Amino acid sequence: MLVDCSLGVNLPAFCMPTPPSADNPTRYGVDTLRTFARELTAHAGLRSDIARDVADVLLDADLLGHSTHGLGLLSPYLEEIAEGRMAKDGEPKVRSRRAAAETWDGERLPGPWLTLRALDRAAAMARECGTGTVVIRRSHHIACLAAYLRHATEQGLIAVIESSDPTVAAVVPHGGITPFITPNPIAAGLPTSGEPIMIDVSTSITSMGYAHQQRIAGKSLPGPWLIDAEGNATADPGVLIGDSKGALLPLGGLDAGHKGFALAILIEALTAGLAGHGRADPQAGWGATVFVQVIDPEAFGGLAAFKRQMDTLADAAHNSKPRPGIDRVRLPGERGLQRYREQTAHGVALYPAIMPALAVWAQKYGIPVPAAIEA
Repeated sequence: MLVDCSLGVNLPAFCMPTPPSADNPTRYGVDTLRTFARELTAHAGLRSDIARDVADVLLDADLLGHSTHGLGLLSPYLEEIAEGRMAKDGEPKVRSRRAAAETWDGERLPGPWLTLRALDRAAAMARECGTGTVVIRRSHHIACLAAYLRHATEQGLIAVIESSDPTVAAVVPHGGITPFITPNPIAAGLPTSGEPIMIDVSTSITSMGYAHQQRIAGKSLPGPWLIDAEGNATADPGVLIGDSKGALLPLGGLDAGHKGFALAILIEALTAGLAGHGRADPQAGWGATVFVQVIDPEAFGGLAAFKRQMDTLADAAHNSKPRPGIDRVRLPGERGLQRYREQTAHGVALYPAIMPALAVWAQKYGIPVPAAIEA
């Protein structure tokens, strides 16, 4: 068993992707890959609409370049379904409801489907009240947060998504060496006159997925982003395995980690705290507590005015003189959207370990494995 790419949960080894060949990655046609992923989730027993959303969110993560949170998660998802740890059908239970706020029990339903439904519900509330918030307890894993953002921005809405897994401790508090929390990511989608600004960051300085990728490749991290069992900052990802394990440092590292530490606590409050379910409760397996908020700019200064402000900000960033070695300043999400367009046109580059892992399930369900695109 190895550690899950994102959170630190014990999952089968095929969850861990191996580094791709940068010179000649294996590519698959996007439509073929989408059909393949939908067929796998449907044959696993997910209701048709749930199967579609799970497959699409995972593929969109790969298209954006978030390989550790894309189709590399599908094999472990399929195992979770097979073992009865992910629900195949049903609806979330609404535990509380007000004009612009709801709390759901996700009933262990697939996180991508639940998060899209929460965005839809929050958007409807935002159109009526200016803002809408849905907090979900007992969701299953929600994959890549960035993959959801255009669902709101294409409607001229702002989306904020946060998540935590109450069963996982992978990040230390600032000043400590005992991990106590997950990387607790936050994402936000901001509409502009052009492409949206898409923020997706963790409150830890790096992720388990990236650290383990570097370890498998025999490489160190770019900086001292981890802490070993003795409390020393290190760039050696090998400290995450063995008897005396290290952990992830909060965003900011040893010098400014109080900032990431504080943000992680805030996200824990807005997810587990508002949901009334989290680390104070018995562990229930790999999953997520989720905060989804949608804001309608028309209820404030207006969408046109919002875009004018964001456009000015984007122009100022783009016009900033780049430091040596940098070709130009890019906005959050800009490179991901560039990858999305490139991979849609020329095929999705998958880590070498992903398709063999999915081929096992394809054989089980009698589904043909997609052929790679000729280079």
